[in-house]
Amino acid sequence: MNGRKDQHEHGSQGRTEPTLGDLDRLDAPAPRAKEGDELPKFTLDPELRRGHSRARGDQRPRRRGWLIPLALLLAIGAGTALWLGQDRLRGLVPSTELDGVLGRAETALQDGHLDGNDGTSARELFEAARALQPDNDRARDGLRNVGLAEVSRADAALQAGKLDEAEQALATARELLGGGADVDRLTQALSGARNGSVQTEHLIEQAQQAFEAGKLDGEDGAGALYHRVLAADPGNAVAAHGLDKVGEALASQVHKALDAGDRATASALVDRIAALLPNFGELPALRAALVPVDQAGNGALAEALRQGEDALRAGRIAGTGDDTALAHYKAALAIDPDNADAKAGLGQVAQALIVQANAAVDGGNAAQARKLLDQAAELAPRSAELTAARARLGDTRRSPAAQVANDVVAESAQSGEAMQHPALTPQQGTELARTIQRAEVAARDGKLMLPPGESAYDLYRQALAVDGNNEAARRGLEGLPGVAMNQFNQSLASGNLAVAGNRLADLADLSPGNAGLGSLRQRLASAWMDQAEQQLQSGDRAGAAQSLDSARKLAPGNPRLAALTARLQAGS
Repeated sequence: MNGRKDQHEHGSQGRTEPTLGDLDRLDAPAPRAKEGDELPKFTLDPELRRGHSRARGDQRPRRRGWLIPLALLLAIGAGTALWLGQDRLRGLVPSTELDGVLGRAETALQDGHLDGNDGTSARELFEAARALQPDNDRARDGLRNVGLAEVSRADAALQAGKLDEAEQALATARELLGGGADVDRLTQALSGARNGSVQTEHLIEQAQQAFEAGKLDGEDGAGALYHRVLAADPGNAVAAHGLDKVGEALASQVHKALDAGDRATASALVDRIAALLPNFGELPALRAALVPVDQAGNGALAEALRQGEDALRAGRIAGTGDDTALAHYKAALAIDPDNADAKAGLGQVAQALIVQANAAVDGGNAAQARKLLDQAAELAPRSAELTAARARLGDTRRSPAAQVANDVVAESAQSGEAMQHPALTPQQGTELARTIQRAEVAARDGKLMLPPGESAYDLYRQALAVDGNNEAARRGLEGLPGVAMNQFNQSLASGNLAVAGNRLADLADLSPGNAGLGSLRQRLASAWMDQAEQQLQSGDRAGAAQSLDSARKLAPGNPRLAALTARLQAGS
């Protein structure tokens, strides 16, 4: 073409590839061409021009209006899913209250604030956490750590000569840990420290005199005196030999009782030997000697229990004759004084009498109600239902002033008038509210039946003595068996077997006819045997003997008990 030189004319320079020129200047005005050298005019298509711009990387933002509706739809969907699954999500979130209590408990443990009565100690806070969630591992482990810390505190206090502080720490550790080798070691060391100034020779002389007088056990018996000598001087051979003589004398009494057919006395003596000398060599043989006697009485015992149940279902509760539930259960106890089923049967008889007494109150027959309650009191004197029924009748049995009020109520009942209690003065009302509050605190602290006068049971009775119609006091008193049950379960779960035993005893007093007492005894006995097995594995034979003795009192016929006892005696 005109005006363009063919590149092939420069062959000496090598071949040159064809080019399109500067594409960026396509839109710029073309330079004026010389005449005769003009090219044909053309127009670049807009689509090609935009494609060219994209190829250069000069992209303009494109509108994406469809993204906004899509984002809204996703937000609405997520919100709906959260709303529908809020209960599930809430379950995944830890309890703020529980975590707060556990956090404060662990802080108190780190600070050494182990126990107290103001609600801020590690023990109180961990127990509060267990009340919120009984199976919480942090709370259970925390209570155990508190017990171990109390052991360390007792050891330090003992080394510093602070015997009272050491004793207090040991008591708390024993409650939380249920005993153990360290607790027993420190207990013995504490006893030795307290008795360090005791003249062992004088004690040995007293023990020998008690032995010659036939006083073998008890606080001032030969066994206890020899134990005091060994506490002060563990290596005293005279005291050790004296204890063996005490065991032999008691074993002789067991054989005499068995020869006379007195199984109850023989069993009680064996238990005394086990408590005094848990490692006494003849103890397994003595227990084995009781088995034939037990088997001989098993048939008569089972029959007495069956007849008692039949009489109870038939409504033959008590009265004259030997075909009442009361008579049959008493016969069962004559065969086996420690039989739990027979004791529970008597508790059911007491409950039935209380029901009849309440019906008599409803019918206006105060004299009959009082008679029935007196019969129930012989069988279950500390029953919560009995106390509540007496308060309803106006019979508090606490003070002469209260008895005068009883007479007034009884006269009103006999004359057909409604039983009314006199109105309280403002001062009495304030004192009553304070007494009920103290009772509630005592119940939460596990002081259900003890100490006397300050227990929840006694405080609720005091409140009902002031106002027998007080609903809060009556409801609190009747709720004590449930409190005892809950605290039993908590103590058992945390391994505080001694505390669990105390709560079981409280429940037996408060609700002697409770149908679940038998299973609770078996659970606690099994826990004691578990502890005994662990103690045997660790070589703590003395602790294992004590644990087995506790289990034996709860479930004497348990087959596992015999196997563990054999291991103990074999030294395995």
